[in-house]
Amino acid sequence: MEPLRLFLCGDVMTGRGVDQILPHPGNPILYEPYVHNAREYVLLAEQKHGPIPRPVDFAYIWGDALIEWQRAQPDVRIVNLETSITTSETHWLDKEIHYRMHPQNIGCLSAAQISCCALANNHVLDWGHAGLLETLDTLDKAGIARAGAGRNFDEAVAPAVLQVQGQGRVLLFALGSTTSGIPLDWRATAERPGVFLLEDLSESTAQSVAQHMCSAKQVGDVLIASIHWGANWGYDIPHEQIRFAHRLV
Repeated sequence: MEPLRLFLCGDVMTGRGVDQILPHPGNPILYEPYVHNAREYVLLAEQKHGPIPRPVDFAYIWGDALIEWQRAQPDVRIVNLETSITTSETHWLDKEIHYRMHPQNIGCLSAAQISCCALANNHVLDWGHAGLLETLDTLDKAGIARAGAGRNFDEAVAPAVLQVQGQGRVLLFALGSTTSGIPLDWRATAERPGVFLLEDLSESTAQSVAQHMCSAKQVGDVLIASIHWGANWGYDIPHEQIRFAHRLV
């Protein structure tokens, strides 16, 4: 049997200026402290790198990555999608940064043949519960698997099951931590949409998560835990995160 080839990617942001140059730009209004229109990000990029054609095709934003994917031929392509896919105009009031991409621009993920999106992050509910629900529906309609957020707790904690021909199954679990800026109010419950939010990074929580993951495992399955945690703009990894990750392994 051939080795299973995985492409595992961190934060992918397809909002702001990226959304504005795609074929179906959404409302550019932003509620950030310094920039109030997403088109300003396009202008800043053009000042640095020259004119950017508009609209671009869906593949444009990936640049040379598409060539590398073609060369490597990964069996599964997983990204952490840090952008709500929605036309919702109701932003989360207690946050300074809100990312969104117009649903009709979902083709940019399909152009890269993304297999699955991890959604347990601090931007998937930037545009409220309505924005999350539209994100889920848009990914489902596009045939892109997802994990880490759902219409209720059971859906949020369920893995994305990716069937790889001749290789078996890959199960992706996506989890988030408040250390990354995810509000406690975003935790999915039995009655409320939201994300798979960890209680803490304790030994008992690691044990509970490990048991949850193993309960879904069948013989031959490959399990992946995508955890969104840690502060921005730093390089140090706290010991509690290392310990938690080792426990899951």
